[in-house]
Amino acid sequence: MINLKDFNYGELERWVRQQGWKKFRAKQLAKWIYNKKAGSYDEMTDLSKEIRNYLKENTKLNALELITYEESKEDGSIKFLWRLEDGHTVETVFIPEKNHYTLCVSTQVGCAVGCTFCYTTKDGLIRNLTTAEIIDQYIQSQRFVGLDRRISNVVFMGMGEPLANYDNVKKAVQIMTDERMLGLSNRKITISSSGIIHQIKRMYEDKSFPQVRLAVSLNAADQETRTKIMPISETNTLEDLMKTLNSLPVKNGYRIMLEYVLIKDINDRPEDAHKLARLIGKNKKRYKVNLIPFNPHPGSPFERPDEERVNKFHQILWQYNIGAFVRWSKGKDISAACGQLRKKNIEGKKITFISPKSLKV
Repeated sequence: MINLKDFNYGELERWVRQQGWKKFRAKQLAKWIYNKKAGSYDEMTDLSKEIRNYLKENTKLNALELITYEESKEDGSIKFLWRLEDGHTVETVFIPEKNHYTLCVSTQVGCAVGCTFCYTTKDGLIRNLTTAEIIDQYIQSQRFVGLDRRISNVVFMGMGEPLANYDNVKKAVQIMTDERMLGLSNRKITISSSGIIHQIKRMYEDKSFPQVRLAVSLNAADQETRTKIMPISETNTLEDLMKTLNSLPVKNGYRIMLEYVLIKDINDRPEDAHKLARLIGKNKKRYKVNLIPFNPHPGSPFERPDEERVNKFHQILWQYNIGAFVRWSKGKDISAACGQLRKKNIEGKKITFISPKSLKV
């Protein structure tokens, strides 16, 4: 049975015509699904009862079931746990910012990249999420927090490597940026990659992939260190990665974000900061560096550097006139911070749905 959230607008329009309905029905469906965030076909009151019954019998509207959520007492972040149709689970994080709201979405159940500092990868890769499962994270999260708190920013930084699920992520971005659907600004969507070089090139060469922001998990400024903490660097070397990033046709206002997780005594020394500055070299206007102090998780051998060491690293980059910012991740108290998301095993447990009416932020 098809899920309507798997369709971009062109596909939705073609499907509507295949049912023998007039073309404007696609616009109606898109309005209810993406603008009004309808949770059931019964809410679509300007569709005939006959059409609504057909939709109920032949299509799916929702791709996720909310199992539970946790709210951070420190910063108001909300971590959602969703059950997929096959019983697997994924997490999504709603992040209140100073002037806007951001949603961190997942693209895979687990992850195959194997970054040693990341909790998500402990289960390996189980499967890709469908387009509907990606999009439904946004729609159901928005419905949960209320339409008055519009989620304007989306970061593909949750569970999984987005560019390893290329086709479904591309279609999700098409839906997010289409004015007839979610209508988000391209500038406010960020795809984070561990540095799969051929997929990054593909994204920039693909005319059907809306140009959004790119973030790359760098995490070290030399090949040896990066390979130790990011095995992907064995085949996607730091040298080749930087050559690729330096050659991308990046539009004005779309600086590439270099994500750098600071791990105590691994990559956080002053000499590491100087290496990073030399690696960027003359391409300062092309990049922004996000320094992310490591977020601990169960079983990890790594530690977070102290604030003084983080600030020192930050200051060195600024001395080179590199735009660098420290991102103290939100949601640490509910294990919702960068690198802390993981598939939850809920089999055999009694799970009770928690009503959003009880949520106070």
